Amino acid sequence: MSEEWFEQYAKLNLKSTTCTRQRQLTKRVYKAIGHIRIDKLTARDIQKFINSLAGEGVNEHTGKPLSHKTMVHYLSFISTVLDYGIRMDMLSDNPCRRVTVPKGSKKKRHILTMEETQHFFTLLDEHATIKWKAFFTLIIYSGMRRGEMLSLEWHDIDLQTGVIHIERTSNYTKAREIYTDTPKTESSVRFIKVPMNVIDVLKEYREWQDSEIRRLGSKWNETDRLFTKWDGRPMNLQSPYGWLKEFCEEHSFPFYGIHQFRHLHTSLLIGAGIDPTTVSGVLGHAQVSTTVFL
Repeated sequence: MSEEWFEQYAKLNLKSTTCTRQRQLTKRVYKAIGHIRIDKLTARDIQKFINSLAGEGVNEHTGKPLSHKTMVHYLSFISTVLDYGIRMDMLSDNPCRRVTVPKGSKKKRHILTMEETQHFFTLLDEHATIKWKAFFTLIIYSGMRRGEMLSLEWHDIDLQTGVIHIERTSNYTKAREIYTDTPKTESSVRFIKVPMNVIDVLKEYREWQDSEIRRLGSKWNETDRLFTKWDGRPMNLQSPYGWLKEFCEEHSFPFYGIHQFRHLHTSLLIGAGIDPTTVSGVLGHAQVSTTVFL
């Protein structure tokens, strides 16, 4: 049934990245309940599987149970497939509605303090190239997602007003490699405004990039992207993560990943007294609740 769902629904209606993530869930699901006929699958079968994800050692990387969020993803995937079965008249009930998800482990979220943030900016000023200084200055002041950052084009930015139009994202799958897609949700298409000190950094970066274009000549691949490989081609999605990890290790600075800067931006906006609805619009969330619990 799930393979039919992938072929007849997911491939036609979901983003490639979503299909890839859903496909990754099938290994555990198929092993646990894949042998049970769809019309014989009970809430008890599904509950037993979901409960097993809360056992010690299930997470092969940490040796701990899976997080509550990951268990929700598994249940949601099974429920989505069963809902498809109902629409196709293959069954009349979705037993997932009677299944509960254990609390599981909750990943501790790290957010830089103001002192750490100031120190990070100092490190960028003193030790980073203008490209990476521009990237991390912009991501902190904008709260953009990594894919949104890597899909930015110069014509998206009004260098006079500081207004940025976010309307696409850069994604990667093994089958398609790096490709440009529409944003995560309709709410993700938005305009945001950044301070002019950020624009000053971007102007400096553009001057450097223009000089590189002239130096490379025919070797440069014109894409209008802000952040690219050395020859203008779209940057790999893992490149900012890899650079930041190495940079933090080199300068003994705490490394919490790329997404921490989105959390930092949210914290700064809420700390400044901006209401959650406005913050949600800046971040491109479809629901205000996502912002509140980010």
